[in-house]
Amino acid sequence: MNDALNLATYPPMSDQTYSTTTTTTDHPSPPPTTTHPPPPTPLIPHLPDDISIQCIARVPRTHHRTLSLVSKLWHSTIRSPHFFTTRSLLQSTQPSLYLNIRHNSTFQYYFHPNPNNPNHKLSPFPHPPVPIHPVGPAYAVLGSKIYLIGGSVNDIPLNTVWVLDCKINRWEVGPRMRVGREFAAAATVGGKIFVMGGCVVDNRLKAVNWAEVYDPEVGEWGPVGSLEVEGKDKWMHACAVIDGRIYAMADRGGVVYDVVGREWGRVPKRLDLGWRGRAVVIDGVLYCYDYLGKIRGYDVEKDVWKELRGVEKGLPKFLCGATMVDLDGRLCVVWECKEGGGGGVGVGGKVMDVMCAEIDVRKDEDGGLSGSVLWVDVILSVPVGSSILHCMAVAL
Repeated sequence: MNDALNLATYPPMSDQTYSTTTTTTDHPSPPPTTTHPPPPTPLIPHLPDDISIQCIARVPRTHHRTLSLVSKLWHSTIRSPHFFTTRSLLQSTQPSLYLNIRHNSTFQYYFHPNPNNPNHKLSPFPHPPVPIHPVGPAYAVLGSKIYLIGGSVNDIPLNTVWVLDCKINRWEVGPRMRVGREFAAAATVGGKIFVMGGCVVDNRLKAVNWAEVYDPEVGEWGPVGSLEVEGKDKWMHACAVIDGRIYAMADRGGVVYDVVGREWGRVPKRLDLGWRGRAVVIDGVLYCYDYLGKIRGYDVEKDVWKELRGVEKGLPKFLCGATMVDLDGRLCVVWECKEGGGGGVGVGGKVMDVMCAEIDVRKDEDGGLSGSVLWVDVILSVPVGSSILHCMAVAL
């Protein structure tokens, strides 16, 4: 009786009742939401970055400063090595003209971003100058960088190297040479920088390292075997590369170094007698101005000097203060204009004009050399008493 009453009072649990007690385990809470970073901002909307870089790389360098204002991404892209490499592969680089000018004891670097347009005058670099101003340094251009090599301070030759990265207009400390040098010769061949002379051979260290080579892939200088060179000169006043051979001129004669064959020789006497001032090599011909102020070219194979015809009326006689550079296959001459005191007055006194001419040179069928003056104009005004130390062309 009691058992029956208990069963009637407490009926067994139904399936529905059981399921109600377990609903919390059948619907677990959703997992926490994971946040993904937003996709990177493209250089140009709806285009892959590699295609965008190729489009931007085709824009002339004179507009790069404006392009860098578009955004921080564009600014960093235009200053990147990959961007410069892309311009080189697309053959979109343009030559820029760089000048090093001295006034009293100060040095200033100038550049012309578009020498093909003479209406644009040179402007100073928008960055601090090189921290030191050595006397008699050597210069070399490798890629988009200018190397200022050695020189002396307080009559002490330096082994320091300063590098101007022309893409970002900033000086950097380069690798030190093995010995200090002043008034040395420097040249670029096969992606490496060679330097010779500029030091007195008074010990074995200087004798072994009278010539050195810098390999940018290794990042350091190494000796160039030169023990067989007789009469290692210290003062080198000119240097040029013709067909893979470095011609370095000294006060008496000079040396020739075959980079591929690693052989040394002496500069031909006729070349030595006719080489005056700073020279440049275009299409295998070495050009410089002679003692009469006329431009001449030296034919290495025939060992003969030839006057450059067709430029007499368009150019003055370069008796002093002229320098030359290969500007994308054309002969570029820069000189100090002494006549008229510069034609103006600047801050602190009179100014001197720096003139520039671009010449298209060619070999004639009769074996002679001819040129056509494309343009002549003033590209810079500097204080009277200034002098042009060096002129370089950099493809950017």
